Amino acid sequence: MKRAAIYDKSGDSHYNLISALHKSVRGSDPDAALYWFARMLAGGEDPRYLARRITRMAVEDIGLADPQAQGVCLQSWQTYERLGSPEGELALAQAVTYLALAPKSNAAYMAYKSAVQDAKCTGSHPPPKHILNAPTDLMKDQGYGGGYNYDHDAEDGFSGQNYFPDGMDRPSYYVPVERGFERELIKRLAYFEKLRTRRGG
Repeated sequence: MKRAAIYDKSGDSHYNLISALHKSVRGSDPDAALYWFARMLAGGEDPRYLARRITRMAVEDIGLADPQAQGVCLQSWQTYERLGSPEGELALAQAVTYLALAPKSNAAYMAYKSAVQDAKCTGSHPPPKHILNAPTDLMKDQGYGGGYNYDHDAEDGFSGQNYFPDGMDRPSYYVPVERGFERELIKRLAYFEKLRTRRGG
């Protein structure tokens, strides 16, 4: 005997099911993710809400481990807008499947949260004068723009200058993981850190 789906779009069931969908994607289980996605649609959930939440999953849990994931979500969202229901829901289901199987990283998400916290604590510190523009003679006299090294003119296109406020210890917000595309970003970070150390930045 079939039982009607229990789903309250504004109550606990709504939040429980979107949590189940999100955690299934994060847990790399496409079958479970598709099940909860289908459950929400069967309960009358707005596919546009699901499209927004799926895109959030790409940004929060896939991140730069697979830079294509966000584009896949946006394209599926756009496809849904053009096709409508029920055909467009297949595009969203494909995005759910893609996300579940994508390499996962929240490194950029955590880096952003750390930068926001530091910005709140150091929000009154001005940028160092050497990276400020000096459109007037007075500003030049005050040291604006003095000593700035144009990176494109530097060896390897990298000057290694400091871009944080004077007196602020250089933080390391972004710590990529050894998964997906972020393995390449680890190499790039190490390369620039080596150059920065060599140039005393």
